[in-house]
Amino acid sequence: MQVPFLDLKAQHQGLRAEFSAAIDDVIESSVFAGGPVVTRFEAAFAAYCAAPHAVGVGNGTDALWFTLLALGVGPGDEVITVPHTFMATAEAISFTGATPVFVDIEPETYTMDPRWLERAITPRTKAIIPVHIFGQTADMDPILEIAQRHGLPVVEDACQAHGAAYRGRQAGSLGIAGCFSFYPGKNLGAFGEAGAVLTASRELLEKIQVLRDHGQVRKYHHDVIGWNGRMDAIQAAVLLIKLKHLEAGNVARRAHAAAYEQCLGSVKSLICPRAAAYALHVYHLYVVRIKNRDAILEAMARKGVSCGIHYPIPVHRQQAYRHLGYGEGSFPVAEQCAREFLSLPMFPELTRDQVEMVARELTGLVEAQR
Repeated sequence: MQVPFLDLKAQHQGLRAEFSAAIDDVIESSVFAGGPVVTRFEAAFAAYCAAPHAVGVGNGTDALWFTLLALGVGPGDEVITVPHTFMATAEAISFTGATPVFVDIEPETYTMDPRWLERAITPRTKAIIPVHIFGQTADMDPILEIAQRHGLPVVEDACQAHGAAYRGRQAGSLGIAGCFSFYPGKNLGAFGEAGAVLTASRELLEKIQVLRDHGQVRKYHHDVIGWNGRMDAIQAAVLLIKLKHLEAGNVARRAHAAAYEQCLGSVKSLICPRAAAYALHVYHLYVVRIKNRDAILEAMARKGVSCGIHYPIPVHRQQAYRHLGYGEGSFPVAEQCAREFLSLPMFPELTRDQVEMVARELTGLVEAQR
């Protein structure tokens, strides 16, 4: 038996007739960039996340970038985030002309450690971006309290947290804005690139709507320098269909996580992910920690199990950000996790037999390693 890391074919197979009909409707309308289907998805996604407004954009990077621009972040400013994230979080900061400033992560949730946040704030700080990594939210109450005390907006990077919740509130609805990616492998994934921003601020919404459409307030009237960041209608049509299945998919992911925990929780030298008491985890990824990770990854592949690594080089150690001057040891928790993280197969259509095979093969390799 082979176990893929992700199986989108299995997810899409039963929905193909709906996808075809929805895409045909878009073709018939001949409205491909933005338009009524995008507006319908924006309303549906905002309602799902219990947020007043949503604006569809081209991808998750656009969502973060446009939000920071709309907040007035620019050259000379600083934005605080974490080094354990996908590169796009820092890129969006850099695209505004601002400088990313990093703080370390918590060793159990792998999200922003609020204990380090306040000491990173300077007069140049203009925003804070906690990252809801792997499907679990950051500990938002202390982050929001610190931000409020310093008069700083909090922008949630919720690109891996579709349907996750913090103390009963949906990810993306806690800060001034929540930014999402709908890259195909996400819990809610498009058939290509797409993203969205949630916000309760009408002013912020309108600014992002202008930025995503070349700075136009109306056709051929450009008040600011914007970008081509509209959501495609076909992606919105696909997302409207898949949104109806997101909750069931997240329930299945939690069941798989519980099965992994049952099989692996007692294995020494292996650290399984933990859902924080405040969190409703949606397990976009199921990431364990293990010594000699690279050898285990290769051995699992030989046994027919595809695993992954997220992310082997923290952002502050990437060549693109060497100019910031962070050395090895600057963020010890993030750096240790980057050496030890191993992502196991995780998608709603996994079977119990597949989960047990993954656990069995991993247990055997860990025990042999000991």
